[in-house]
Amino acid sequence: MKSVYSILVVDDEPDNFDVIETLLHDTGYVLNYASSGQKAFDRLETFQPDVVLLDVMMPDINGIEVCRQLKNNPQWRAIPIITVTSLSSKEDLAQCMSAGADDFVSKPVNGLELRARIHSMLRIKQQYDDLQVLLQAREDMVGMMVHDLRNPLTSILLATDMLRSPHLNLDQRQNKLDQLEIAGLQLRSLIDSLLLMAKLESGKMVLNRTEVDMYAICYSALSSFEAIAAQKSLKLISALPEPGGSLNVDATIFRRVIDNLLSNAVKFSPKNSEITLQADYLPEGGAKIQVVDCGPGIKADLKQCIFEKYEIGTLVQDASQIGLGLAFCKMAIEAHDGKILVEDNEPKGTIFT
Repeated sequence: MKSVYSILVVDDEPDNFDVIETLLHDTGYVLNYASSGQKAFDRLETFQPDVVLLDVMMPDINGIEVCRQLKNNPQWRAIPIITVTSLSSKEDLAQCMSAGADDFVSKPVNGLELRARIHSMLRIKQQYDDLQVLLQAREDMVGMMVHDLRNPLTSILLATDMLRSPHLNLDQRQNKLDQLEIAGLQLRSLIDSLLLMAKLESGKMVLNRTEVDMYAICYSALSSFEAIAAQKSLKLISALPEPGGSLNVDATIFRRVIDNLLSNAVKFSPKNSEITLQADYLPEGGAKIQVVDCGPGIKADLKQCIFEKYEIGTLVQDASQIGLGLAFCKMAIEAHDGKILVEDNEPKGTIFT
Protein backbone atom coordinates (compact mmCIF):
# COMPACT_ATOMS: atom_id res chain seq x y z
CA MET A 1 0.00 0.00 0.00
CA LYS A 2 0.99 3.65 -0.37
CA SER A 3 3.04 5.16 2.42
CA VAL A 4 1.17 8.49 2.45
CA TYR A 5 -2.50 9.07 1.63
CA SER A 6 -4.11 12.40 0.85
CA ILE A 7 -7.63 13.43 1.84
CA LEU A 8 -9.58 16.38 0.46
CA VAL A 9 -11.99 17.87 3.01
CA VAL A 10 -14.74 19.92 1.36
CA ASP A 11 -16.69 22.03 3.87
CA ASP A 12 -17.81 25.68 3.92
CA GLU A 13 -17.07 25.91 7.67
CA PRO A 14 -13.32 26.14 8.48
CA ASP A 15 -14.06 25.05 12.05
CA ASN A 16 -15.31 21.70 10.76
CA PHE A 17 -12.00 21.20 8.97
CA ASP A 18 -10.21 21.87 12.26
CA VAL A 19 -12.31 19.16 13.90
CA ILE A 20 -11.46 16.64 11.17
CA GLU A 21 -7.79 17.58 11.43
CA THR A 22 -7.84 16.99 15.18
CA LEU A 23 -9.59 13.62 14.84
CA LEU A 24 -7.00 12.45 12.30
CA HIS A 25 -3.95 14.15 13.80
CA ASP A 26 -1.80 11.00 14.25
CA THR A 27 -2.83 9.02 11.17
CA GLY A 28 -0.19 10.37 8.81
CA TYR A 29 -2.81 11.43 6.25
CA VAL A 30 -2.12 14.60 4.27
CA LEU A 31 -5.24 16.80 4.61
CA ASN A 32 -6.23 19.37 1.99
CA TYR A 33 -9.08 21.85 2.38
CA ALA A 34 -11.64 23.34 0.00
CA SER A 35 -14.23 25.77 1.37
CA SER A 36 -16.81 25.21 -1.42
CA GLY A 37 -17.82 22.84 -4.16
CA GLN A 38 -16.30 25.05 -6.85
CA LYS A 39 -13.01 25.32 -4.97
CA ALA A 40 -13.03 21.52 -4.67
CA PHE A 41 -13.25 21.24 -8.47
CA ASP A 42 -10.40 23.75 -8.77
CA ARG A 43 -8.22 21.75 -6.39
CA LEU A 44 -8.93 18.51 -8.23
CA GLU A 45 -7.54 20.02 -11.42
CA THR A 46 -4.06 20.02 -9.87
CA PHE A 47 -4.03 16.88 -7.70
CA GLN A 48 -6.06 13.72 -7.08
CA PRO A 49 -6.71 12.75 -3.46
CA ASP A 50 -7.22 9.19 -2.27
CA VAL A 51 -10.48 10.06 -0.45
CA VAL A 52 -12.88 13.01 -0.44
CA LEU A 53 -14.68 13.97 2.80
CA LEU A 54 -17.64 15.95 1.50
CA ASP A 55 -20.01 18.11 3.54
CA VAL A 56 -23.57 17.85 2.23
CA MET A 57 -25.02 21.20 3.38
CA MET A 58 -23.07 23.90 1.51
CA PRO A 59 -24.46 27.19 0.17
CA ASP A 60 -23.22 27.48 -3.42
CA ILE A 61 -23.18 23.91 -4.73
CA ASN A 62 -24.46 21.41 -2.20
CA GLY A 63 -22.52 18.22 -1.48
CA ILE A 64 -24.95 15.98 -3.33
CA GLU A 65 -24.46 17.92 -6.56
CA VAL A 66 -20.67 18.01 -6.05
CA CYS A 67 -20.74 14.25 -5.54
CA ARG A 68 -22.83 13.72 -8.68
CA GLN A 69 -20.46 15.81 -10.81
CA LEU A 70 -17.38 14.04 -9.47
CA LYS A 71 -18.83 10.61 -10.21
CA ASN A 72 -19.89 11.67 -13.70
CA ASN A 73 -16.32 12.74 -14.55
CA PRO A 74 -14.11 9.79 -15.68
CA GLN A 75 -11.05 11.55 -14.29
CA TRP A 76 -12.43 11.63 -10.74
CA ARG A 77 -14.90 8.75 -10.75
CA ALA A 78 -12.65 6.31 -8.90
CA ILE A 79 -12.04 8.60 -5.90
CA PRO A 80 -14.03 7.29 -2.91
CA ILE A 81 -16.39 9.90 -1.46
CA ILE A 82 -17.53 9.93 2.15
CA THR A 83 -20.36 12.38 2.72
CA VAL A 84 -20.38 14.14 6.08
CA THR A 85 -23.94 15.09 6.94
CA SER A 86 -26.24 16.11 9.75
CA LEU A 87 -29.16 14.68 7.75
CA SER A 88 -30.44 11.54 9.39
CA SER A 89 -33.51 10.39 7.47
CA LYS A 90 -33.18 7.31 5.29
CA GLU A 91 -34.43 9.34 2.31
CA ASP A 92 -31.61 11.88 2.72
CA LEU A 93 -28.97 9.16 3.05
CA ALA A 94 -30.42 7.34 0.05
CA GLN A 95 -30.11 10.58 -1.93
CA CYS A 96 -26.41 10.79 -1.05
CA MET A 97 -25.81 7.20 -2.12
CA SER A 98 -27.83 7.71 -5.29
CA ALA A 99 -25.56 10.64 -6.21
CA GLY A 100 -22.58 8.26 -6.05
CA ALA A 101 -21.33 8.57 -2.46
CA ASP A 102 -19.41 5.49 -1.35
CA ASP A 103 -20.05 5.94 2.38
CA PHE A 104 -21.25 8.51 4.89
CA VAL A 105 -20.49 9.82 8.39
CA SER A 106 -23.09 11.53 10.51
CA LYS A 107 -22.51 14.72 12.46
CA PRO A 108 -21.29 15.15 15.13
CA VAL A 109 -18.39 13.14 13.76
CA ASN A 110 -17.04 10.30 15.89
CA GLY A 111 -13.26 9.92 15.57
CA LEU A 112 -13.21 6.13 15.77
CA GLU A 113 -15.95 5.78 13.15
CA LEU A 114 -14.31 8.35 10.87
CA ARG A 115 -10.97 6.54 10.93
CA ALA A 116 -12.61 3.18 10.27
CA ARG A 117 -14.59 4.47 7.30
CA ILE A 118 -11.60 6.27 5.79
CA HIS A 119 -9.48 3.13 6.22
CA SER A 120 -12.16 1.08 4.46
CA MET A 121 -12.31 3.52 1.54
CA LEU A 122 -8.52 3.62 1.25
CA ARG A 123 -8.44 -0.17 1.07
CA ILE A 124 -10.98 -0.12 -1.77
CA LYS A 125 -9.06 2.65 -3.56
CA GLN A 126 -5.80 0.70 -3.24
CA GLN A 127 -7.46 -2.37 -4.74
CA TYR A 128 -8.72 -0.25 -7.62
CA ASP A 129 -5.27 1.27 -8.20
CA ASP A 130 -3.64 -2.17 -8.14
CA LEU A 131 -6.18 -3.42 -10.68
CA GLN A 132 -5.47 -0.47 -12.97
CA VAL A 133 -1.74 -1.21 -12.84
CA LEU A 134 -2.44 -4.85 -13.71
CA LEU A 135 -4.76 -3.93 -16.56
CA GLN A 136 -2.22 -1.48 -17.96
CA ALA A 137 0.53 -4.10 -17.73
CA ARG A 138 -1.65 -6.61 -19.56
CA GLU A 139 -2.53 -4.05 -22.20
CA ASP A 140 1.15 -3.31 -22.72
CA MET A 141 1.91 -7.03 -22.81
CA VAL A 142 -0.78 -7.67 -25.43
CA GLY A 143 0.62 -4.86 -27.55
CA MET A 144 4.13 -6.27 -27.35
CA MET A 145 2.87 -9.79 -27.98
CA VAL A 146 1.02 -8.71 -31.12
CA HIS A 147 4.23 -7.04 -32.28
CA ASP A 148 6.26 -10.17 -31.58
CA LEU A 149 3.75 -12.44 -33.30
CA ARG A 150 3.65 -10.17 -36.33
CA ASN A 151 7.41 -10.42 -36.97
CA PRO A 152 7.65 -14.19 -37.53
CA LEU A 153 4.30 -14.19 -39.33
CA THR A 154 5.63 -11.56 -41.72
CA SER A 155 8.74 -13.69 -42.32
CA ILE A 156 6.57 -16.74 -43.02
CA LEU A 157 4.39 -14.87 -45.51
CA LEU A 158 7.34 -13.29 -47.31
CA ALA A 159 9.28 -16.55 -47.53
CA THR A 160 6.18 -18.41 -48.72
CA ASP A 161 5.54 -15.81 -51.39
CA MET A 162 9.13 -15.96 -52.64
CA LEU A 163 9.07 -19.77 -52.76
CA ARG A 164 6.36 -19.49 -55.41
CA SER A 165 8.83 -17.79 -57.74
CA PRO A 166 10.21 -20.08 -60.47
CA HIS A 167 13.43 -18.04 -60.60
CA LEU A 168 14.88 -19.19 -57.26
CA ASN A 169 17.80 -21.57 -57.42
CA LEU A 170 18.21 -24.49 -55.01
CA ASP A 171 20.31 -22.57 -52.48
CA GLN A 172 17.82 -19.67 -52.42
CA ARG A 173 14.94 -22.07 -51.85
CA GLN A 174 16.80 -23.73 -49.01
CA ASN A 175 17.46 -20.32 -47.46
CA LYS A 176 13.76 -19.49 -47.56
CA LEU A 177 12.90 -22.86 -46.03
CA ASP A 178 15.36 -22.13 -43.21
CA GLN A 179 13.64 -18.78 -42.64
CA LEU A 180 10.27 -20.53 -42.48
CA GLU A 181 11.60 -22.99 -39.90
CA ILE A 182 13.12 -20.24 -37.73
CA ALA A 183 9.93 -18.17 -37.81
CA GLY A 184 7.85 -21.25 -36.96
CA LEU A 185 10.12 -22.07 -34.02
CA GLN A 186 9.82 -18.50 -32.73
CA LEU A 187 6.03 -18.71 -32.85
CA ARG A 188 5.94 -22.09 -31.17
CA SER A 189 8.33 -20.95 -28.44
CA LEU A 190 6.21 -17.91 -27.62
CA ILE A 191 2.93 -19.82 -27.57
CA ASP A 192 4.34 -22.75 -25.57
CA SER A 193 5.81 -20.41 -22.95
CA LEU A 194 2.51 -18.57 -22.55
CA LEU A 195 0.53 -21.79 -22.16
CA LEU A 196 2.97 -23.34 -19.72
CA MET A 197 3.20 -20.15 -17.65
CA ALA A 198 -0.60 -19.95 -17.40
CA LYS A 199 -0.72 -23.52 -16.08
CA LEU A 200 2.13 -22.95 -13.63
CA GLU A 201 0.48 -19.78 -12.30
CA SER A 202 -2.89 -21.42 -11.85
CA GLY A 203 -1.35 -24.35 -10.00
CA LYS A 204 -3.00 -26.74 -12.46
CA MET A 205 0.23 -28.08 -13.89
CA VAL A 206 1.57 -31.25 -12.32
CA LEU A 207 5.21 -31.86 -13.16
CA ASN A 208 5.68 -35.02 -15.17
CA ARG A 209 9.13 -35.92 -13.86
CA THR A 210 11.20 -38.53 -15.65
CA GLU A 211 14.86 -39.49 -15.70
CA VAL A 212 16.46 -37.34 -18.42
CA ASP A 213 19.97 -37.46 -19.87
CA MET A 214 21.13 -33.86 -19.38
CA TYR A 215 23.64 -34.12 -22.21
CA ALA A 216 20.95 -35.19 -24.66
CA ILE A 217 18.42 -32.49 -23.78
CA CYS A 218 21.02 -29.69 -23.66
CA TYR A 219 22.69 -30.76 -26.89
CA SER A 220 19.31 -30.97 -28.63
CA ALA A 221 18.42 -27.46 -27.46
CA LEU A 222 21.76 -26.07 -28.60
CA SER A 223 21.41 -27.71 -32.01
CA SER A 224 17.98 -26.19 -32.56
CA PHE A 225 19.50 -22.69 -32.37
CA GLU A 226 22.27 -23.27 -34.91
CA ALA A 227 20.35 -21.77 -37.85
CA ILE A 228 19.28 -18.69 -35.87
CA ALA A 229 22.77 -18.17 -34.47
CA ALA A 230 24.28 -18.50 -37.93
CA GLN A 231 22.28 -15.53 -39.15
CA LYS A 232 24.17 -13.35 -36.64
CA SER A 233 27.49 -15.18 -37.08
CA LEU A 234 27.32 -16.37 -33.47
CA LYS A 235 29.42 -19.31 -32.30
CA LEU A 236 27.58 -21.80 -30.07
CA ILE A 237 29.89 -23.61 -27.63
CA SER A 238 28.97 -26.79 -25.80
CA ALA A 239 30.46 -27.57 -22.38
CA LEU A 240 28.33 -30.54 -21.35
CA PRO A 241 28.83 -33.68 -19.26
CA GLU A 242 29.35 -37.07 -20.86
CA PRO A 243 26.18 -38.78 -22.12
CA GLY A 244 24.50 -41.30 -19.86
CA GLY A 245 23.86 -39.22 -16.76
CA SER A 246 20.43 -38.81 -15.22
CA LEU A 247 18.38 -35.82 -14.06
CA ASN A 248 14.84 -36.09 -12.65
CA VAL A 249 12.84 -33.27 -14.28
CA ASP A 250 9.80 -32.54 -16.40
CA ALA A 251 11.53 -32.81 -19.76
CA THR A 252 9.12 -30.50 -21.63
CA ILE A 253 9.32 -27.66 -19.11
CA PHE A 254 13.04 -28.12 -18.54
CA ARG A 255 13.72 -27.93 -22.27
CA ARG A 256 11.58 -24.78 -22.51
CA VAL A 257 13.74 -23.12 -19.81
CA ILE A 258 16.93 -23.87 -21.74
CA ASP A 259 15.31 -22.69 -24.98
CA ASN A 260 14.27 -19.40 -23.39
CA LEU A 261 17.74 -18.72 -22.00
CA LEU A 262 19.41 -19.58 -25.30
CA SER A 263 16.88 -17.47 -27.18
CA ASN A 264 17.68 -14.46 -24.99
CA ALA A 265 21.41 -15.01 -25.45
CA VAL A 266 21.05 -15.13 -29.24
CA LYS A 267 18.73 -12.12 -29.22
CA PHE A 268 21.02 -9.83 -27.24
CA SER A 269 24.46 -11.03 -28.30
CA PRO A 270 26.40 -8.90 -30.79
CA LYS A 271 27.44 -10.40 -34.11
CA ASN A 272 30.57 -12.56 -34.22
CA SER A 273 30.46 -13.31 -30.50
CA GLU A 274 30.16 -16.56 -28.54
CA ILE A 275 27.38 -18.21 -26.52
CA THR A 276 28.24 -21.08 -24.21
CA LEU A 277 25.86 -23.66 -22.76
CA GLN A 278 27.62 -25.45 -19.94
CA ALA A 279 26.23 -28.00 -17.50
CA ASP A 280 27.39 -30.47 -14.90
CA TYR A 281 25.93 -32.83 -12.34
CA LEU A 282 26.38 -31.79 -8.70
CA PRO A 283 27.88 -34.21 -6.14
CA GLU A 284 24.92 -33.69 -3.80
CA GLY A 285 22.44 -34.37 -6.59
CA GLY A 286 20.75 -32.24 -9.18
CA ALA A 287 22.62 -30.15 -11.71
CA LYS A 288 24.03 -26.71 -12.46
CA ILE A 289 23.37 -25.26 -15.91
CA GLN A 290 24.70 -21.96 -17.25
CA VAL A 291 24.10 -19.92 -20.39
CA VAL A 292 26.94 -17.48 -20.95
CA ASP A 293 26.85 -14.64 -23.50
CA CYS A 294 28.84 -11.55 -24.45
CA GLY A 295 25.87 -9.19 -24.73
CA PRO A 296 25.23 -5.80 -23.08
CA GLY A 297 24.75 -7.32 -19.62
CA ILE A 298 22.12 -6.42 -17.03
CA LYS A 299 22.28 -3.45 -14.69
CA ALA A 300 22.76 -4.27 -11.01
CA ASP A 301 19.41 -2.76 -9.97
CA LEU A 302 17.59 -4.98 -12.49
CA LYS A 303 19.08 -8.34 -11.57
CA GLN A 304 16.17 -9.28 -9.30
CA CYS A 305 13.20 -7.64 -11.01
CA ILE A 306 14.29 -9.01 -14.40
CA PHE A 307 12.58 -12.27 -13.41
CA GLU A 308 9.22 -10.57 -12.81
CA LYS A 309 6.43 -10.72 -15.38
CA TYR A 310 6.42 -7.95 -18.01
CA GLU A 311 9.80 -6.68 -16.79
CA ILE A 312 11.98 -6.10 -19.83
CA GLY A 313 14.95 -4.43 -18.19
CA THR A 314 16.76 -2.27 -20.72
CA LEU A 315 15.09 -1.77 -24.08
CA VAL A 316 17.22 -2.97 -26.98
CA GLN A 317 16.50 -1.75 -30.47
CA ASP A 318 15.12 -4.34 -32.92
CA ALA A 319 14.90 -6.99 -30.19
CA SER A 320 11.60 -8.66 -29.31
CA GLN A 321 10.96 -8.03 -25.60
CA ILE A 322 7.71 -9.13 -23.98
CA GLY A 323 9.03 -9.71 -20.47
CA LEU A 324 7.66 -13.23 -19.97
CA GLY A 325 10.56 -15.53 -20.86
CA LEU A 326 12.61 -15.07 -17.69
CA ALA A 327 9.49 -14.98 -15.53
CA PHE A 328 8.57 -18.38 -16.93
CA CYS A 329 12.10 -19.68 -16.29
CA LYS A 330 11.91 -18.60 -12.64
CA MET A 331 8.51 -20.19 -12.11
CA ALA A 332 9.56 -23.42 -13.83
CA ILE A 333 12.86 -23.77 -11.96
CA GLU A 334 11.25 -23.02 -8.60
CA ALA A 335 8.55 -25.60 -9.37
CA HIS A 336 11.48 -28.07 -9.60
CA ASP A 337 12.71 -26.84 -6.17
CA GLY A 338 15.64 -25.09 -7.81
CA LYS A 339 16.73 -21.48 -8.15
CA ILE A 340 17.81 -19.20 -10.98
CA LEU A 341 20.13 -16.22 -10.80
CA VAL A 342 22.05 -13.87 -13.06
CA GLU A 343 25.57 -12.49 -12.77
CA ASP A 344 28.03 -10.56 -14.89
CA ASN A 345 30.26 -12.27 -17.42
CA GLU A 346 33.51 -10.34 -17.24
CA PRO A 347 34.55 -8.30 -19.10
CA LYS A 348 31.18 -8.08 -20.82
CA GLY A 349 28.02 -10.13 -20.96
CA THR A 350 25.71 -12.14 -18.75
CA ILE A 351 25.67 -15.55 -17.07
CA PHE A 352 22.30 -17.10 -16.25
CA THR A 353 22.64 -20.01 -13.80
